[in-house]
Amino acid sequence: MISSSGLGLLGLGARGGKLFVGTAAARAGLQGDDVYLVVVAADASPRTEQKVVRLAQVKGIPVVAGPDAAELGRRLGRSGTVQAVGVSDRHMAAGISSSLLKQEEKFSE
Repeated sequence: MISSSGLGLLGLGARGGKLFVGTAAARAGLQGDDVYLVVVAADASPRTEQKVVRLAQVKGIPVVAGPDAAELGRRLGRSGTVQAVGVSDRHMAAGISSSLLKQEEKFSE
């Protein structure tokens, strides 16, 4: 699951316009080869999983589990829920992935 520092990076990405926010936007970003990482809400619908996760897997794009959709939306400054987010900045995607690896190392010690 995405770490709190990873969620912080997503917030920065939202303010900087580096995200495709929502299922349709994330899917469009994936189709345009503009996404380097996908974050999917823990409670995402089966349709979101079918539309976004499957496409990301086919394209070899990493998929990260996020918090529930309400929390993900709140972290991105949205008033509603957000089920999927595509990260369009390569460095931000690497930072989020790096924070996940650090989190895994912390728990494996």
